[in-house]
Amino acid sequence: MTPLKYLQGYPAQVLDQVRRLIAEERLGDYLSRRYGGHHAVQSDKALYAYAVALKQEHLRNAPALDKVLYDNRLDLTHRALGLHTAISRVQGGKLKAKKEIRVASLFKEAAPEFLQMIVVHELAHLKESAHNKAFYQLCEHMLPGYGQLEFDLRLYLTWRDLAAAKPD
Repeated sequence: MTPLKYLQGYPAQVLDQVRRLIAEERLGDYLSRRYGGHHAVQSDKALYAYAVALKQEHLRNAPALDKVLYDNRLDLTHRALGLHTAISRVQGGKLKAKKEIRVASLFKEAAPEFLQMIVVHELAHLKESAHNKAFYQLCEHMLPGYGQLEFDLRLYLTWRDLAAAKPD
């Protein structure tokens, strides 16, 4: 039985469908049909502009972003595809909080929909810190179809692992 570490918590019926796609070697075909494009957001500067534009469209009253960048150190071993941080520092007599978003570098090569999904996810943390119902409602508001994109991203990660483990 194929372990599906990125899909834990999904119903058995869904997992059986995924295992069938894997067994028939059709998972890659499914993903390339749905998400065959590439995006032009390749630099940290372009990623910052992309995230700020999404923030302006959906979260105008949220705190400003100080830094958005691709991070080579974020990977699946840390179980993080993106990371939001608020770094607090005392400057003079005031407490300043800098908001940062770091996106795993694997998204440079991923489909544009997956990059958008991960940026929306991290932006939603500016308003909702926990992964609760309000958080996912905000994600869905910012990106209709968010739930399906998150599932398909998990499929993509599964496919990447399978491709990496396959002997040449």
